[in-house]
Amino acid sequence: MKTLIVAAMLAAVASTPAAAISRYNTDGMSCREAQSAVRSQGAAILRYASKRNPGMTLYDRFVRHGGYCQTNEIAVQGYVPTADRASCPIKRCEPASKHFDNDEIFIPR
Repeated sequence: MKTLIVAAMLAAVASTPAAAISRYNTDGMSCREAQSAVRSQGAAILRYASKRNPGMTLYDRFVRHGGYCQTNEIAVQGYVPTADRASCPIKRCEPASKHFDNDEIFIPR
């Protein structure tokens, strides 16, 4: 009986579609469009050309707010180049340890 229950649970998990994250190229987007895409999706991968090597594509995961970060991360102000701005402000996740010492207490808002 236990084997049947475990098999049914594994089948249910295996049949559940994985949540896909949207990807956008910011080269052809305005800053407002990039911010809107992240806001509507909650989290998105934004791709853009490197400033030092324009032939290289860089990317990062940007989020609407800290609720889209892992438990050991916080949302910080990030920037991405868009068609109309060299630095469009959009939040991204970073490890909390980069911003707080081990003896500090962090209380999320």
